[in-house]
Amino acid sequence: MEEKHKKILQRNRTNLVRDLNPSDLYDGLLEKGVFTQDMIDEIKSSGTRRDQARQLVRDLETRGSLAFPLFLECLKETGQQSLAELLQNGAPGVQLQPAQPTEVVRPARLLPVSPEREHIRPNPQGRTRRDSIQSYKMDASPCGHCLIINNVEFEPESELRNRTGSNIDCDKLEQRFKALNFIVEVKSNLKQKQIRRELDALSKKDHSQNDCCVVIMLSHGTEVSHSRFPGAVYGVDGQCISVQQITNFLNGKHCPSLQSKPKLFFIQACGGDEKDTGFAVSPDEVEPSIGREDDQTDAIPTSSSSDSLSMSDEVDARVTLPTPSDILVSYSTFPGCVSWRDTKSGSWYVETLDRILEQNADTDDLVTMLMMVNHEVSQNSAKGLYKQMPGSFNFLRKLLYFQTKAQL
Repeated sequence: MEEKHKKILQRNRTNLVRDLNPSDLYDGLLEKGVFTQDMIDEIKSSGTRRDQARQLVRDLETRGSLAFPLFLECLKETGQQSLAELLQNGAPGVQLQPAQPTEVVRPARLLPVSPEREHIRPNPQGRTRRDSIQSYKMDASPCGHCLIINNVEFEPESELRNRTGSNIDCDKLEQRFKALNFIVEVKSNLKQKQIRRELDALSKKDHSQNDCCVVIMLSHGTEVSHSRFPGAVYGVDGQCISVQQITNFLNGKHCPSLQSKPKLFFIQACGGDEKDTGFAVSPDEVEPSIGREDDQTDAIPTSSSSDSLSMSDEVDARVTLPTPSDILVSYSTFPGCVSWRDTKSGSWYVETLDRILEQNADTDDLVTMLMMVNHEVSQNSAKGLYKQMPGSFNFLRKLLYFQTKAQL
């Protein structure tokens, strides 16, 4: 497909995913040679109508130069004229053909297969294809539960500083996941035993009518050894709970109604007290970033200095073993390093995550969006010196697309 036509599809992806009726197009796209029967079968198996529409548009971009005008013909022939006109307005050189009577049989027109399509199509020897990865079912209403634990004010005995700016993170994420059709519950300033109690209560809920579950931890953290997931987060009493224990509450054994459903954990806490100063790269690889005066870290204090670099949150672990499937843990920082938080605008990680979800959830899957978060946060600098690198432990088996208002 010509690059200009790909860009038109990409610009209008949200409308196509929301409004396209893929099942009406399959016969025409097969007859015109845009797709093969195997390709159509794969699109049909991708999930809901929105999932099929999303996969159809993706596959369409990999077809030959006639794919775009033939797709417009199919839209018109199936009564989806408004979408055809939307796309045609972005491609003035493309002319729609008059719809043919349904009784007229047209010979199939075979399209040249683009090299990129040939590359990702399977060979017949059982290799998993990139375009055969399915999507999680994410159309329940509500989609699921989201628990946010926001620890801001720590007891004096804990010797942990208060986390100024965390309420900003909490408010952003509460509104964001409500917009993604989750039931959001916020718990603030919990001791370790209270954190366990809330997670246990979440695991005992009936999730059978939901498609997903989310846990967000905003706290100080520490680096601890563990066999699976790195990290531990602190209660306001200075007692910590490991990320592994947090995830265990929702695994298939302890929460059967979430079996085979995605369990997502977002950890805004430091992975240790190491401050990353980064390394030199080509100027072409770095976008300008501005250090802010109020940047702080989310970890155990490592300095008695009164400047804004004296506060930290920490995270954990060194070893990983096989873990229960359908779990993703996203960390604000690389294990062993601090996680920076601005007292006025919130943490780098949450600020970026919220914006990426707002701008891209209509069209992109979660793992792709987290990669965007990683890239953008890596461009920031605290005091023009210190860096941060988020990351995730991903044990999802399928693509995950959130619900958005544009898709409902």
